[in-house]
Amino acid sequence: MVQPVLMGASAAALLIACGGQALPDPRAAAQAYAEAAQRGDDAAIYGMLSKEAQATYGRQGTKKLVKDAKAELAQNGKALGSPSTEIEARATVRFTDGEDAVLAIEDGDFRVTAALALPSGARTPAQALGELRAALARRSYAALMQVLSAETRAAIERDLAALVKGLEHPDSLDIRVDGEKATVTLPGGHSVSLEREEGVWRVEDFR
Repeated sequence: MVQPVLMGASAAALLIACGGQALPDPRAAAQAYAEAAQRGDDAAIYGMLSKEAQATYGRQGTKKLVKDAKAELAQNGKALGSPSTEIEARATVRFTDGEDAVLAIEDGDFRVTAALALPSGARTPAQALGELRAALARRSYAALMQVLSAETRAAIERDLAALVKGLEHPDSLDIRVDGEKATVTLPGGHSVSLEREEGVWRVEDFR
């Protein structure tokens, strides 16, 4: 619970900065949140939420969340207030086509950490789904591979490697033609179906 609230405060500060105003120090917001969390001060926490989060939870909802997680908040607030805690400010810019660019502050300047072909390394399931959408929208195989788990990526790579090897000598394959349709089973077990469109053979499916 602590992380979304803190991220909402940081994002709000960054959006103010993008509007041309002075950039607030995220450490001050983190310290204020840590103190409010340790006190279980739902009013103070509500005041630090973004407008979107306030609309989502409401005053009573925030009060209930703080009450239900009072012990956890106190523990997390204590950890957040530790001098060894690193505070990182980020901002997400959403373009009209749905693509996102993620910015981080380094040495007082905004730096791009993720945009288009640069994946952010999703920190939430929603971010991972956003990266998947972006990869599919761009029809980018490279971007798609970057958002898949290591196991799924390895499985796809194995399948593609088997297809490449099976298609190494296409003229020697046993291709069964039936009118405008054709099928072939590759040495590795994969099958490919083809269809003739306006005199040109095209791959219809492969598995």
